[in-house]
Amino acid sequence: MSIRRGLCLVLLLVPACGPKREEPSFEVRDPIVVSGVGFATPESVLHDAEQDVYFVSNINGSPLAADDNGFISVVSAAGDTLALKWIDGASPSVVLNAPKGLAVAGPYLFVADITALRRFDRRSGQALGEIPVPGATFLNDVVAAEDGTIYFTDSGLKAGAGGLEPSGTDAVYRINPDGVMDTLAMGRDLGNPNGVAASGDSVWVVSGSGEMYRIVNGKKAGTRKLPNGSLDGLVVFGGEAFMSSWDAKGIYRGKIDGPSRLMLGNLEAPADIGHDLWRNRLLIPLFNANELRIVPLAETRRTPPAGKPDSAKP
Repeated sequence: MSIRRGLCLVLLLVPACGPKREEPSFEVRDPIVVSGVGFATPESVLHDAEQDVYFVSNINGSPLAADDNGFISVVSAAGDTLALKWIDGASPSVVLNAPKGLAVAGPYLFVADITALRRFDRRSGQALGEIPVPGATFLNDVVAAEDGTIYFTDSGLKAGAGGLEPSGTDAVYRINPDGVMDTLAMGRDLGNPNGVAASGDSVWVVSGSGEMYRIVNGKKAGTRKLPNGSLDGLVVFGGEAFMSSWDAKGIYRGKIDGPSRLMLGNLEAPADIGHDLWRNRLLIPLFNANELRIVPLAETRRTPPAGKPDSAKP
């Protein structure tokens, strides 16, 4: 196992205009890098607050291959690998091909796996069946709302001559607490939906086309374009959104209904990010590097230069 601690970076977010006031900044404190432990194309990270552990999905090959060799790892909050292959597709009792998004609700861990949503016991890892999604080609992210409703995306991708290409199955699905599945939205205009988040009564999505939007009455609403595309993961908390972008090689942060700025850079293929609410950490799987970055965030305040009153801050 290799755990490295990085340098502390202070990232200031200063508005271009408006009243002079104290503005928040975000400090990235001692990022923990977990590498060399056997991750294999890690795609998603989830904090199970009930057990206080991090689940990491590993595709272990092609994101479209039904090869039954995917696995789920368990990592402690300190960055120790507690179980590399806690749930293992190689086990005779488990089917797990290319696991991507993860969500926990009640006693269950839900895992998106190409054309089905698989269900496991969140404590023992025991396989508890699957929910096939007819017509799906690339199930991707999953999130659980507070009431136990599960939302998940189909990015609408398939294998092509030059790699992944559109399949036209772009969709956002929902499973209500009674287990009934329906389609929340569907269509190519969703732009290869990937990361999904539930905040209050709203369902937010980021797409491969570089957009963030809400789903309202089966349609996109409040759409805004990010500076870079290939958006993957989405975390929403405190009225803010954190989004990973492969094109930007970093993480965007901004108000959920406002502009975003690049908060972290130099991240190669940041995939489906998670959030540890207890410790205010971003959990970033690096798809190509087979690494997990555990990035503590601390909101701080700018300090005025010596001798300047607060009212004179720029």
